[in-house]
This record gives sequence, structure tokens and C-alpha cells, in this order.
Amino acid sequence: MVLGVAIRVALAEDSLIVREGLQQLLATEPDISLVASCGDLDSLLEAVETHAPDVVLTDIRMPPNQTDEGIRAATTLRKTHPQTGVVVLSQYGHPSYALALLENGSDRRAYLLKQRVHERAELVRAIRSVADGGSVIDPKIVEELVTAKARAESSPLAELTPRETEVLAEIAQGKSNTAIAESLVLTKRAVEKHINSIFLKLNLSEAEDVSKRVKAALVFLTEANAPPQ
Repeated sequence: MVLGVAIRVALAEDSLIVREGLQQLLATEPDISLVASCGDLDSLLEAVETHAPDVVLTDIRMPPNQTDEGIRAATTLRKTHPQTGVVVLSQYGHPSYALALLENGSDRRAYLLKQRVHERAELVRAIRSVADGGSVIDPKIVEELVTAKARAESSPLAELTPRETEVLAEIAQGKSNTAIAESLVLTKRAVEKHINSIFLKLNLSEAEDVSKRVKAALVFLTEANAPPQ
């Protein structure tokens, strides 16, 4: 995203009431410009071709089949428009949907539960993050993934301290070190120490920057092991 240029967003939501609510919410953000509003998968993909948005904000289920159209749109756009970010809004908290979204990579992808729509700052943060190439996963999804991994036999996550697990969950949400420090009431230096320890234990210490570390953490959390219980 170029500094000073508004993020162009295409919205896809089949509920007229929810769609209008999201339109009003986004209209209050000066750095976000809504360029298209759609009610189904086909019109969304057509809008992407016509308007070339920076970010697609989409419901997970829409016509024509009301199944996983939002995930399918993200998969298609990964191939046809790799620079377009996708934020999927879902009412489904099971990690399998998030795993499907991240199957082909975590960059420029976000998965938020629909309850976050009421938390404007979280939704806007996700849009800005994917526009910049980052990733955001709903905290509740991350919590389930971390818990499931920790249960697995010989999982490296079992070696993490409770505080390191909390920090890893924050990292997987795409937060900066400063944001993690504020969220967990730690010093930035303490966060850096925890992160170094986490990636040492997870054999990910070669990561060179925050975005690579976030991607590595998400790949680790979403590797194909036994499904969460």
C-alpha cells in the first residue's frame, strides 16, 4: 500500500442489512475506499476484475451454494490476483475453515469471526494488515489451534511456557512487538526475549523479520496433523 493512498476495498455479503452496516462502518475510515459491494461469488470475482481492489472483505458463505464461497474466492484470487488481500468474515469458530484459507499461504489473508464486526478497530486493523501483506487470525481460532497442538504428543508447543504460548498467539494474530507488549502488559524487551525463546524451541530462529516469523508461526500452527478435538 502506498502511503497516503486509500485502501480500495470490495465487499461481498449476501445479507443486505449486514452489507449496508459494513458499508457505513467502512465509510467512517478516511484511508479506506469502498469500490464495490456484492451479494454473491460471481459478482465479487467480476468486481475484482473491474475495480482491482487492494482488499476483498467477504462473508464465508454466499450464493450460489452457501457453502465456502469466501474461501473459494480467496483461493482463486491467490492465483489470479496474488497482490489482493482477502479478509474472510465467518460465524464458524472451528479452525478447519481458517486452515483452508491458509492452505496456500498466510500472507495477505485474514480470518475473523463475525462478532468482530462490532469491534470496528479489529476489522479495520485486519483490512490494513492484509493490504500491507500481513496476516490476521481471530484470537479465538488461534487459541484453539495452540491448544490442539499442545495436546499433540511430542509437540514443540508443549515446551513453551504459559507466557510464551500467550506471546505466540499474539504473533500469529499479526501483532507487532509493541502491540504485543501493550496487550500483555510487558516491556518490549521482554517480548523480544520471549519471541527469541519461542522460535528457538520451534526451530524457527532463522526467520529474519516479523512478517517471516508470523508466517512461520502460522505455518507451524496450521501444519497438517490430527484435526483439533
